[in-house]
Amino acid sequence: MVLFIVSEVMFFFSFFWAFFHASVAPAVGIGCVWPPVGIETLNPWHLPLANTIILLSSGICTVWAHRAIIAGLTLDAATGLFLACLYGILFSWLQFIEYGLATFSINDSVYGSIFYMATGFHGLHVIIGTIMLLVAYFRLLLGHFSITRHIGF
Repeated sequence: MVLFIVSEVMFFFSFFWAFFHASVAPAVGIGCVWPPVGIETLNPWHLPLANTIILLSSGICTVWAHRAIIAGLTLDAATGLFLACLYGILFSWLQFIEYGLATFSINDSVYGSIFYMATGFHGLHVIIGTIMLLVAYFRLLLGHFSITRHIGF
C-alpha cells in the first residue's frame, strides 16, 4: 500500500511539476507568457473551489465512516460512506461540466495538455475511488465489516 501511495504521489507530482515549470518559465513557442495568448482560464474561485470543497468533504465522510466502523456504529458508517459516494459522483459530474465550460482543448498548447492530463487522470482517480467506496458501502450493508474485522475497508 505504501508503494502504491508513493507511486501515486510521484505520478501526480510530475503533472504539477510540468505545470509550474511551464508557468514560471514560459517557452518562446507560446510567446513567453502564461497562460498562453488565446487561453481564457477558468475562474479558480467558482467551480474549481466548489469541487475542492466537495472532494475534501468526501474524504472527511470516508474517515467518519472508518471511525464509525471501528466504534461499532454501523448506521453512522453507512451514512458516512453513502455521503462519500455521493460527493464522489457530484465531483465527477461537476468536472464534466467544467470541461464543457473550458474555452480551450487538450491541443491548445502546453496549457491545455497539462490541464486535461492532470485533471483527467485525477478525475479517473476519483471515479475509481468512488467505485471502491460503493463496493465498501454494499459490503458494509451485507455485514462484512465489524469492530474487529475492517481491513478490507
